[in-house]
Amino acid sequence: MLKHVPQVIFKTRVRNEALGGPNPFEWKDVSTDDLFKNKSVVVFSLPGAFTPTCSTSHLPRYEELYEEFKGQGVDTVICISVNDAFVMFQWGKSQNAKNVFLLPDGNGDFTRQMGMLVKKDNLGFGMRSWRYAMHVDNGEIKKMLTEPGYQDNAPSDPFEVSDADTMLAYLKSR
Repeated sequence: MLKHVPQVIFKTRVRNEALGGPNPFEWKDVSTDDLFKNKSVVVFSLPGAFTPTCSTSHLPRYEELYEEFKGQGVDTVICISVNDAFVMFQWGKSQNAKNVFLLPDGNGDFTRQMGMLVKKDNLGFGMRSWRYAMHVDNGEIKKMLTEPGYQDNAPSDPFEVSDADTMLAYLKSR
């Protein structure tokens, strides 16, 4: 298992009102250090924006428990998915996500280096992330909660240990 999060650059979009017009966003590169250096971070990764479990359970519960995570010393809660910045932005809007930072891993670089990239060709998804959650302190992975059955074209999408309640219980038990 990895001891530290991989060093990658994420391609994100950020609002810049100075641009004006109907689409006041610009590209911004965000590094692993920008996200994790000198911070306590909870990360959860899921197969895709707008998918059923991710939209009805996974993201909403992390959003709901956000203040409790903050109470455990967590600086940021990040949701990573192998989706592009445009999809993640629209998903965040549709979910009314205000607290969890939705991080696009459009090329799957972070997910691949985490060892969590799987084929989901059986669903027509291509390469996606296996579902997991982790607690990261200053770039060091302190706890990794990986769903069972990791494999390409898995016949199911387990959701048993990467949920917000399990991660919060871990943080409270430290």
